[in-house]
Amino acid sequence: MLILYDYWRSSAAYRVRIALHLKGLEFESRPVDLRHGQQRDADYLRLNPAGLVPLLVDGALRVSQSLAICAYLDEAWPDTPPLLPPNPRARATIRSMALTLACDTHPLQNLRVLQQLEADFGADDMQRGNWVRHWIHSGLATLERLATDNAGACCHGDTVTLADLCLAPQLYTARRYDLPLDDFPRLVAIDAHLMTLPAFIAAQPVQPGR
Repeated sequence: MLILYDYWRSSAAYRVRIALHLKGLEFESRPVDLRHGQQRDADYLRLNPAGLVPLLVDGALRVSQSLAICAYLDEAWPDTPPLLPPNPRARATIRSMALTLACDTHPLQNLRVLQQLEADFGADDMQRGNWVRHWIHSGLATLERLATDNAGACCHGDTVTLADLCLAPQLYTARRYDLPLDDFPRLVAIDAHLMTLPAFIAAQPVQPGR
């Protein structure tokens, strides 16, 4: 069985949970408590030298980085719902959408970045919150324009793609930080649709023990 090393609030791990549920793949979730530094434990670092989540284990194979994991799931289980369509132009557009959030936005609001802001510059909770809201707003503004150019219930047409797997976790984080979403009506509408789908419902963040 697939094993997913996961942290319930991680946007990156959230993407992978959606992908696994969307594809109907059974997996065992093993929580890694980032707040208490479990990602730096020697046992975990032997599995994943980067000390990050998510990490997917499939037998002897270990795959880190959420989009690499999603690509592996697509390629290893080709008979499950794909995360990218066959058309190369559509694939390029969807990748641009996904990477806007996964590469340009998410890393700047990552827990280790926020911890470093505090350690190096003495940033307090309010300053760190302002930092997060600034970068999330910037990324969502870009995706709002891209998604507005593509009609449909999802980011690109009416079928769930990799872009939607990145959008839902990013909006979850935006709401955690009380970012007003009035500037993103298209994204909010897409998210409302996604949250009616079984895979997205099953993947929603739930704190262990609750």
